[in-house]
Amino acid sequence: MVAAGIATWGLYGIPVETTHTLTIGGQVSGVTEVEKLYSALQESARLVGAPYSRDKVQPILTAFGDALADGVVVFSVQTGGRHSGELDYSFMAPPGLGDPYPHAVAHGFITESDHPVHSVLSDIQGRWGIREHFVDCGVVGGFKKLYAHFPDDLQKVSALAAVPSVPRAVAENADLFARYGLDEVAMIGVDYKRRTMNLYFQFSPDGRPGAEAIGSMLREIGLHEPDQRMLEFAQKSMRANITFSWDSPRIVRVAFAPPPGLGLDPAAVPAPIEPHIERFVTTAPRAYEGERMTLFGVKWFPDGEFIDVCTYYRLSSWYEPYRSAATDKEQV
Repeated sequence: MVAAGIATWGLYGIPVETTHTLTIGGQVSGVTEVEKLYSALQESARLVGAPYSRDKVQPILTAFGDALADGVVVFSVQTGGRHSGELDYSFMAPPGLGDPYPHAVAHGFITESDHPVHSVLSDIQGRWGIREHFVDCGVVGGFKKLYAHFPDDLQKVSALAAVPSVPRAVAENADLFARYGLDEVAMIGVDYKRRTMNLYFQFSPDGRPGAEAIGSMLREIGLHEPDQRMLEFAQKSMRANITFSWDSPRIVRVAFAPPPGLGLDPAAVPAPIEPHIERFVTTAPRAYEGERMTLFGVKWFPDGEFIDVCTYYRLSSWYEPYRSAATDKEQV
């Protein structure tokens, strides 16, 4: 049996409760809750027009089932035709698992090779105080990413660049990050299918880059010309997500996401959101009472600007004080 942790800032910027007891490699606890998750994924996939097959989802939920009965689960989609037909879901890996990479390999989700993408997570184990790991999947695409989150041990770009398996593009863009105040990294993500890596930069409340700075950075990188309203939306973010590959020094993608909130209105996002995505974010199943927790992030690629639309399926009891505080703040 394993007992772990306290609340922290999670994958999308809200506390994740890691205090619970579970059995690694044993019987999945909370089978009823996992069955509810299957149904919620199926309904959410229907809302966004993504083909759903339990055979695609079940191996992943079975492999990581110990963390699914009471952990935070997030569903997400992206706007734009190129992203249609998929529903992503993210969750915390079992705390007692440690590095989830060997677990994913053992279950056939990742095929090992000598590419450095397969060494990143193992290379950082023991270097920093990793609080938790996360898993990202799609109902169509299956297993996609693993994340290592170290919010209590923020790392400089130079520390990341010194890890042997990290893309050289991190070091080659260090000066750019310094100019725009991207200094401390709280999390990394590793995409094994696309062979890319993400750095999640943490901002202090008074250290967030403004709209003008974000726009200048995007232009310098050579990404899609940003809309001014989107820049003003993005400047509220507490984190920035920068994507790299091992093939080029060029930055692949930049994403900003303001903190999630209660009952956020899709109409408040300064970009078109397709009707089926609006239905998803306002009606997708959820396993908690009260107002829905949602998040809208913006992603810039060289050829486009897209919105990442997230709805939280599960929030545990730890969240009630946070939700109450947010509600009180809104009423001030």
